[in-house]
Amino acid sequence: MTTRQTLAGTPSLLRAINDRAALELLLANGPLSRTQIGTLTGLSKPTASQLLGRLESAGLVVPVGTSAGGPGPNAQLYQVNPAAGYVAGIDVTAARIRIAVADITGRTLAEHELSTKGWPAAETIARVGKGVGEAVELAGLAEGVCCEVVIGIGGALDPATGRLRYATHLPGWHSPRLIAELEEAIGCSVSIENDVNLAAIAEQAHGAAQGCEDFVLLWTGAGVGAAIVIAGRLHRGFHSGAGEVGYMPLPGAPIVHDVRRKNSGGFQQLAGAPAVLALARQHGLTAPTAPRVVAEALETPGAGDAFLVEFAGRLALGLSSIVAVVDPELLILAGDVPSAGGERLRALVEEALTELTFPRPEVRSSTLPGSPVLHGALERALATTRDTVFSTH
Repeated sequence: MTTRQTLAGTPSLLRAINDRAALELLLANGPLSRTQIGTLTGLSKPTASQLLGRLESAGLVVPVGTSAGGPGPNAQLYQVNPAAGYVAGIDVTAARIRIAVADITGRTLAEHELSTKGWPAAETIARVGKGVGEAVELAGLAEGVCCEVVIGIGGALDPATGRLRYATHLPGWHSPRLIAELEEAIGCSVSIENDVNLAAIAEQAHGAAQGCEDFVLLWTGAGVGAAIVIAGRLHRGFHSGAGEVGYMPLPGAPIVHDVRRKNSGGFQQLAGAPAVLALARQHGLTAPTAPRVVAEALETPGAGDAFLVEFAGRLALGLSSIVAVVDPELLILAGDVPSAGGERLRALVEEALTELTFPRPEVRSSTLPGSPVLHGALERALATTRDTVFSTH
């Protein structure tokens, strides 16, 4: 007979688990006292005191005053040290790059926007690095302080080659050494994520998908894309192409052959910005951009109503194919075009979808202000940095 050794947690591992639990509580609840941390974690007062002393020595927590109003002496309060780490998020589009810098608590310190009009493709990486440096300076921080930068972009890295796919509209982003060149230009660890996936991460953390583990976010703007979350995790697909639904053939749109070269597909031709404008012209609407023409339709009885019904039907048609395969609990409409349509467009899409699908997922509008992509980029950068910085084992 052989006896298999059972491995138990070492004291240092158990301390690290307790340290991380306390840090997460401080992030979620703000300043806490030793007694409050002990109560929330189940640790004794002496153990909670040792934990806080350990975290303070490591520079991970700082004292921030005392509690007031209770019986007895006021208790010392602690919070996560904002200076324990910094991150940046970047939202890349064909027209501009938006950068945000945040401390490890998630507080945004600065935002910076750059127009990419006239950028030579060969200078893209260098200019991105310079832009991050400018954002860090605006935040009042020292150069090279960021631990992690996450870039949201309308494409996806091929896991086999490291090249950016689905992004022919973004010159300067197609080097086979893209990540390495970005890290050299920025001076820290860099990762790239599909922009719509980042919007879904933001909605799950702070927006319309909180508490939901199975949902699809449909992004409609200049292009059409989707993010798929199953059992709480993003589904990227074997080639990192899950959610590239703009290429999806649909009734009512010509079949696009050689989609790699033409960078288009059925859903894009039905619901992308050029298609929205073409449909609007058919109904006599004249606003110059897709979001503005949707807003114009809301204020135009008759012709505007007809346009909204037809556009909602197109969105529902594409969503019905996704629902038939994924069967999500929730659908989220995001992007500047659905935002312009508000509750009216959302309700029309939900109504049209009920006629096309057997499952009946709830349809919600995005609730995040500003750029959901930027929110998601910071969220992912913070998760990575916290895993590294908060480790005391």
